Amino acid sequence: MADFTLDARGLSCPLPVLKAGKALRDLRAGCTLEVIITDPGGLDDFPVFCRTAGHELLESTRMEGAFRFVIKKGQG
Repeated sequence: MADFTLDARGLSCPLPVLKAGKALRDLRAGCTLEVIITDPGGLDDFPVFCRTAGHELLESTRMEGAFRFVIKKGQG
């Protein structure tokens, strides 16, 4: 279970990634953020975002009609 959830269903890329980045800025290092999206472009975008921003992608799963990512905020 994640510490916080961001429901970004219905938003097109890059908005889910941008909103996740903003949400992560407000969290302490080590906290987790669950992001739920419907745009399949996020399947490629979120791993790259996490890698480049210094966060850890803990989970990437498909749900019925959506995709779920759990991100652990890095130190930066």
